[in-house]
Amino acid sequence: MLTDWRLKGSSTGFSSPAIASGVLLFFTLIFFGPPANAGEIAVKVFDAKNNPLRGSVIYATPAGGKTPAVEKGKMAMMDQINKEFIPIIMAVQTGTAVSFPNKDNIRHHVYSISPAKKFELPLYIGSPDNSMVFDKPGIVALGCNIHDWMLAYIIVVDTPYFAVTGEDGRGKIKDIPNGNYKLAAWHYRMKGDPEAMAVDAQVSQDGAEKTFALNLKPEFKIQRAPSISGRSYR
Repeated sequence: MLTDWRLKGSSTGFSSPAIASGVLLFFTLIFFGPPANAGEIAVKVFDAKNNPLRGSVIYATPAGGKTPAVEKGKMAMMDQINKEFIPIIMAVQTGTAVSFPNKDNIRHHVYSISPAKKFELPLYIGSPDNSMVFDKPGIVALGCNIHDWMLAYIIVVDTPYFAVTGEDGRGKIKDIPNGNYKLAAWHYRMKGDPEAMAVDAQVSQDGAEKTFALNLKPEFKIQRAPSISGRSYR
């Protein structure tokens, strides 16, 4: 059931040089702020009835089509907690590796049959030995072979300039270089191709604002298995 929108972070160990670089960057941002040639795009996403759409992915592609390559070693993480994927909506740049730790005390079997990324992680608890590199743009629907209600989506885009909207349907793509972009919005229930509905956006120090109204397909939900005394049948 697509109900949980919590985001989970990850901890990373750093060497001393990396810590020093991070400290330098921290103080640079404090004293000098973001680059002068960067701005942001503020986006509002609503449905046809003017209801805000949380979990919409907004992404901006330079009008010239050339985008920065993904950072070397870029990682993202999709947790499995209480028999749900967390988060259920994730955006990554093409070439990003994603790990799928299972933090439940039962086994999960993660899979995707989407053309953008077909893979299978057979029954496991904890962290699988390898992460999956999402090397092709597109929409990847995830499921669990054991728990049918576990659904999630990873949208893979060629650009590093993206964000996910919150409860109010608003999101901001920050620190995006000034210039002209094609801006698109995607929601897992939307009708139509997000690229076909992309709009022009010009980014400057003053920023840019855009609104999307999306037509939606009916909600599809699979109910969780019933439980007795708080313990699920599976």
